[in-house]
Amino acid sequence: MKKETINKIIKFRDDRKWKQFHSPENLAKSISIEAAELLECFQWDDEYNKSDVLEELADVLIYSISMADTLGVDIDEIINNKIKLNAQKYPIDESK
Repeated sequence: MKKETINKIIKFRDDRKWKQFHSPENLAKSISIEAAELLECFQWDDEYNKSDVLEELADVLIYSISMADTLGVDIDEIINNKIKLNAQKYPIDESK
């Protein structure tokens, strides 16, 4: 993730003084709500509007980045740690 993009998200939030509402609990709820809206794009069949999907995916990512900022964690670090854990949990030689 580009630092410039992360900074834009944080600036957008801060310019509107929304950080006061961005508790981990509220952000977790918002991520879940936006993920449900993303899922709704695929509700009845395998046809979907890509523009709608990308808009909802962006919302999930924006809230996720905001949560990482609120928790004071480095996004690259937590993703790389998770990849490392997944590599141990799902070794290549046991993959199908």
